[in-house]
Amino acid sequence: MAILKRSIYKTPAELRLMVRPGLVTAASLAAVRAAIRPGITTLELDRIAQETIVSLGGRSNFQLVEGYRHTICASVNDEVVHGIPNDRPLEPGDILSIDDGAEVEGWNGDSAFTVVLADASRPAEVAARQRLSDVTEASLWHGIAALAKARHLNEVGTAIEEYIDAQGEFGILTDYIGHGIGRSMHEAPPVFNYRVRAKGPDVKPGLVVAIEPMVTLGTTETVVGDDDWTVSTADGSMASHWEHSIAVHAGGIWVLTAEDGGASGLLPLGITPVPIP
Repeated sequence: MAILKRSIYKTPAELRLMVRPGLVTAASLAAVRAAIRPGITTLELDRIAQETIVSLGGRSNFQLVEGYRHTICASVNDEVVHGIPNDRPLEPGDILSIDDGAEVEGWNGDSAFTVVLADASRPAEVAARQRLSDVTEASLWHGIAALAKARHLNEVGTAIEEYIDAQGEFGILTDYIGHGIGRSMHEAPPVFNYRVRAKGPDVKPGLVVAIEPMVTLGTTETVVGDDDWTVSTADGSMASHWEHSIAVHAGGIWVLTAEDGGASGLLPLGITPVPIP
């Protein structure tokens, strides 16, 4: 998905306008998450997300991307990102990443989570997949915590990589990264999930970014499916994707796509999120 270049710093008034789409995005993902079970299809989950967004006065920003007709991306097992919802019933043991976003009054939210469906017949496989998801989610929170203290944006990627490397053997995708967000779902600046030489832009009030680590149990090499959307690992290894949209303002940071502003993920890391005034 193309990234549109705009000013990367929003005004205080614009930051306030981004609160609602973040909450609508969070609500749609919560509704989807509550419905996930063996036997349900990702097309059904797509319908739930769409109905939730519309009921709250938003519209799917994924449907605004040229050539994409769905509300969510649903990536199963070795699919990392951009998986297209289909009529395959989910099975016990599947690892599923759901990504979606809402637009409200011209402003955008974007978020993703991963779940592992229980399967008592494959405890070792399920445990490995859950560990993958847990590490990916925790790396996201470490990246957000780094943003709260950073002088430059690329400190976020360093924090994510350092955390993941300390957890064992995992692959961090480098071809797919986070982004700025605002009037468009994908804007500058790029947000890396790994260490880079450049410092990146200043972290200062008005910066709004979507941080989204994508991590695998194997290779970082990927292939794009025949549908021209679905990105899968080249070696068939399992994958996880977590994402939040975060605003930097004069009083601190606020996770726009978390109902509690990110408190549950940040307080254990010594960061207190501050609502946008």
